[in-house]
Amino acid sequence: MKTYLQKMGRSLMLPVAVLPAAALLVGIGNWLPQDWFFAKFLSAGSNAILGSLPILFAIGLAIGMSKGGDGAAALAGLVGYLIPTKVLYPASVATLMGIKEAKVDPAYASLGSNVFIGIIAGLIAAALYDRFYQTKLPMALSFFSGKRLVPIVTAAVMLVVTALLIVIWPPVYEGLVNFGKFIVNLGAVGAGLYGFFNRLLIPTGLHQALNSVFWFDTAGINDIGKFWANKGTKGITGMYQAGFFPVMMFGLPAGALAMYRNARADKKKQVGGLLMAGAFASFFTGVTEPLEFSFMFVAWPLYLIHAALTGLSLAFAAFMHWTAGFAFSAGLVDYSLSFHMAIANKPYMLIVQGLVMAVIYYFTFDFAIKKFNLMTPGREPDVVEDESTAVATDENDDKYTVQAKKIYAAIGGKNNIKVIDNCTTRLRLQLNDPQAVNQPAVRASGAAGVNLLDDTNVHIIVGTEVQFVAEALKKLYADGAEVGEVTEEPATAPAETNPNVESGVVNDFYSVANGAFVNIEDVDDATFAQKLLGDGYAVNPTEGQIVSPVDGEIMSIFPTKHAIGIKTDSGLEILVHIGINTVELKGEPFDVVVEAGQKVTHGQLLAKVDLEAITAAGKSTTTMVIITNMADVAYMKVSANGNVTNADKIATITTK
Repeated sequence: MKTYLQKMGRSLMLPVAVLPAAALLVGIGNWLPQDWFFAKFLSAGSNAILGSLPILFAIGLAIGMSKGGDGAAALAGLVGYLIPTKVLYPASVATLMGIKEAKVDPAYASLGSNVFIGIIAGLIAAALYDRFYQTKLPMALSFFSGKRLVPIVTAAVMLVVTALLIVIWPPVYEGLVNFGKFIVNLGAVGAGLYGFFNRLLIPTGLHQALNSVFWFDTAGINDIGKFWANKGTKGITGMYQAGFFPVMMFGLPAGALAMYRNARADKKKQVGGLLMAGAFASFFTGVTEPLEFSFMFVAWPLYLIHAALTGLSLAFAAFMHWTAGFAFSAGLVDYSLSFHMAIANKPYMLIVQGLVMAVIYYFTFDFAIKKFNLMTPGREPDVVEDESTAVATDENDDKYTVQAKKIYAAIGGKNNIKVIDNCTTRLRLQLNDPQAVNQPAVRASGAAGVNLLDDTNVHIIVGTEVQFVAEALKKLYADGAEVGEVTEEPATAPAETNPNVESGVVNDFYSVANGAFVNIEDVDDATFAQKLLGDGYAVNPTEGQIVSPVDGEIMSIFPTKHAIGIKTDSGLEILVHIGINTVELKGEPFDVVVEAGQKVTHGQLLAKVDLEAITAAGKSTTTMVIITNMADVAYMKVSANGNVTNADKIATITTK
């Protein structure tokens, strides 16, 4: 269940990632004079996205939760959402029941904008895709086999769900509305309870029903309508809105900072952008979904704390009679617009309260994350299995066989392996259950990293000697080696510098081609971008002449010709990797003009490459220059930018 919820949380990031941009446009539209065409244009366009959140969730979850994230799953998610929302649309319900539309229960009108329906539709569609995408029907119906069957089955299942909703939804909706009416009479306590349940119900989408009681005219409260009409009682009208400002403008951004500070060092860059964008959206526009959905499911105790703090904020603001209102949400834009409303009462004090809430949020989130080891973004642990399992080694095993045996045991042995392959630097595995991979044990084997790509494919970064490890791994698989019990695991030796590397030597590195310089962090491949093989740089070539970036000796030429190893006179080992995933092209676009053991100088031609053929095959031509023995590098200075030629010096590197 925990793994399922974590995967669900990651899947929600796909639709949530679109919200900050949409919210920003809405905020700008609300900031501008409302009679401006441009303001209306921005707001209308952005609200088309923000108002479609249930659809985005249905499609996003269907993609993220299904095997391979296929388009058929996305289509099934959309079908799953459309069935209940269209069948139970008030006009449709009136036709089904043979009554006038005016007499249809208003609960049905809320379904179309309900996130809960989108989540259910997406999860059902993903489960049905995984179950039926390989189903083969009889010959007469073969056109509907496999992936085409999934949306059809989803439609049938969602019709059953819709039939249940006809009966279940109205009493659920009515009970929530009656509960809202009850707590209205509780004053500041009621405002606090409303704030708590408002956040608590967001995962189900039922908060919209609760909001209609307090914000609109469902039960005569109409807090938003009265505030903007300057009606009601000063210090009272706006009490169901004011407490959100300290949370959305200050509290949640501070919580995002706490989550960032507690992220693992190797994932801070990855999660920093998401959290920063979410914090900005929350502060500026009051759109909190990007932040809330980032921890709502993967760290649900933290979300309970957030709901409680929101209730506390609303209760305190109501108790102090500090009021402000919003037309869209409790961000800076609406705060600024409502600041000068006559019925607003001491709205400036909400800034003071917000600063206090920021401190509370930061330290509360920080404490809870550490105390309970909550899996907020960037803290997802590596999967750890029983470390006592391994494959017995003997004195005849070379280092590649020993490493292969450790990896073989760490990935679950023969029963978990489907396909073993490799490229220049990494093992490319297809496994029955990638989640069963013991990632710490894989790294303990000497591998630089592990990438779990999807529900089948796993890449293990070994280095330029990967083919020897792959051959040993294939032999273990063919022999059906058993993963046995080992009483003692030998300690992993600390990383040492290579004694063959001459210390203190300055090496000049040049461009590998004519083209555009690319920082290694910006390469569209996680293995290179995260420097799992080593540091370096890249070039997007404009011509098919790949030259040596250094003076040295050709160490190796990969069989598929897309990668060449060079060793400098000082002992640095360099990998020239032509293109991304070009191992799959089986050497066809490459004509290597050097051979192993040959001495080369920088600028000397290594290979002629058909760039158009690589592009036509859907691959990237980006060519990387990687120092694979970075432990021997004392200092590296990159001084290139923009367009470069193969005569340009790119970097200066000093060995240890």
